[in-house]
Amino acid sequence: MIYILHVFYGITMAYFGLISPGMLNMTVLKIRLHVGKIESIKFALGAAVIVFFQSGIALFFAEFFIENPKVIEILKTVGVFVFFILAGFFFFLSRKKVEENNMISKGNFFIKGLAMSSVNMLAIPFYLGISIYLGSENKIIIEFPYILFFIFGASMGSFLLFYTYIFFAKIISKKISFIAININIILSLLFLSLGIFTLVKLLS
Repeated sequence: MIYILHVFYGITMAYFGLISPGMLNMTVLKIRLHVGKIESIKFALGAAVIVFFQSGIALFFAEFFIENPKVIEILKTVGVFVFFILAGFFFFLSRKKVEENNMISKGNFFIKGLAMSSVNMLAIPFYLGISIYLGSENKIIIEFPYILFFIFGASMGSFLLFYTYIFFAKIISKKISFIAININIILSLLFLSLGIFTLVKLLS
């Protein structure tokens, strides 16, 4: 049961962490609309493979931090600022108009998925912050083999999110601005709440 919980947390964190319309989501959406479903799935698989390694790297560092209590106390304080920064980041995105570029170059879309996911600079800090938070709250165990189930869940969750964009491509493309604003506002409020919650715990 505990292994399933780690997979569940991995899926949940990845799915909602990527749900905001961004570079990867918009690309998989455009590939689905302008090239085809199969190619968009190839792209999604490539991107999800990289998420496996990105979350793995994050968990590797998280294990070090968890094993050093003094460091984790500092990181909890830093985490408050990170949550507030993320809240501001998603609020900024909610005010920004989503622009679509209909130009899709040809080539191996699995490789394109690997490449584009690799340059997603927010992925490792995101999984590091989330895993440290979950670990400090005793929701997940940052030890082998539990971390394998978490990062497998993260990879699966990212693919499920990409597939959601693929499956509802036509609906999302028509309402992308509405979705972007509301999803980003929700994420902004979520991280703001986490920041306040963490700050209150530190001060209590």
